Amino acid sequence: MNPFIPSHRCVPCNSPGLSLALLLAGFLPMVAHAADWPQWRGPNRDGLSQEKGLLKEWPKDGPKLVWQIKDIGSGFSTPAIVGDRIYVLGNQGLDNEFVEALSASDGKKIWSTTIGKVGNPDQQPSYPAARSTPTVDGDAVYALGSDGDLVSLEAASGKLKWKKNLRTDFGGVAGKWAYSESPLIDGDTLVCTPGGSSASVVALNKKSGDVIWKAVVPGGDPAAYTSAMVVEAAGVKQYVQMLEKGLVGVDAKNGKVLWRANKTVSKYGATIPTPVVNDSEVYSAGSGTGGALVKLKSADGKVEAEQVYFSPKLPTAIGGSVKVGNLLFGTTGTGLVCSDFATGEIKWEDRALGSASLCYANGDLYLHGENGEVALVAAVADGYHEKGRFSPTDQPNHGSAKAWAYPVVANGKFYIRDVGTLWCYDVKAM
Repeated sequence: MNPFIPSHRCVPCNSPGLSLALLLAGFLPMVAHAADWPQWRGPNRDGLSQEKGLLKEWPKDGPKLVWQIKDIGSGFSTPAIVGDRIYVLGNQGLDNEFVEALSASDGKKIWSTTIGKVGNPDQQPSYPAARSTPTVDGDAVYALGSDGDLVSLEAASGKLKWKKNLRTDFGGVAGKWAYSESPLIDGDTLVCTPGGSSASVVALNKKSGDVIWKAVVPGGDPAAYTSAMVVEAAGVKQYVQMLEKGLVGVDAKNGKVLWRANKTVSKYGATIPTPVVNDSEVYSAGSGTGGALVKLKSADGKVEAEQVYFSPKLPTAIGGSVKVGNLLFGTTGTGLVCSDFATGEIKWEDRALGSASLCYANGDLYLHGENGEVALVAAVADGYHEKGRFSPTDQPNHGSAKAWAYPVVANGKFYIRDVGTLWCYDVKAM
């Protein structure tokens, strides 16, 4: 059996009077709405939801559990949600990594498509599993498997449209813990990061997979574990990405390497948080090193990354950071930190859940701790104000891993993924 031929497991319809409108819905392009979460870290890749009317405090045992499923496969992939569907990566063992579509109403599986095997299975410390988040764009789903298998799938059916492999097609070099990047779609262009000296960063035609350009970063850095961001600064549209040896910016038009900044490279080889972008400013962080802000400026016909600040006390944890107004929120190895985005001044720190991933919606931070706990915290400058905390029921055994998947708020629901389990909570206010 060819492992790259999609396998489809459809949810049966028990209604003989299925309307033509519903029948056609499976074949029409997916239209993203403001409350959807169509890609890594949400609509704009910044961890911010525009939803309103959500619960401002949680009951003692947490918000209402809508459903919980335990069969989505292993991994640390965050779900993407568009309309009534959830898209997520998972794996069964080391030879079957797949993308699957689930029903947002009950979590039931609609289709599942194998895309490859799990990358770098002999990694140490060892956490081999599916990692990245699918990107939903119109009628297509784009996903990058941990072994470098990059695919475009039909959103309605999971059928394979095209496939590349970052290792074999581009000479890619992954980091110790394999590929973790979530593909960036910018108009008709798909951007991803093979790493290495042949094509450090590549731009592809999203419809065909054909190469538009290859950017070769001097030194041939292996890929890190972050995802690329679009930045328009110093008169140039560029893609900003963190490689193993530093943050780089490449010209979106031709892939020319414009600048690099190496201050926040993780001393553990674990440069993981996706950069936070604000106009011409870029915040990056590396575990065991610190966080820094650079400002992109035009100088003598070139783009320069001028360091604004650096501090080992700023957020560096796996769970990333969010910019809310003029504040930056994220965690370190010990707890939640609130700082001034422009200056790096720390406003407050609190143990909270310890290291955690987070997103923002309706004035509050949604935290998913590496310890498995979940909390709702006010996104304010005057101190730590917790508005609810609970532990999701029947949590899986992590082994030596931790609860690393990011939380998602979409369409009035709050989603938590932990290894092979996915929970859906109703957080809409009455």
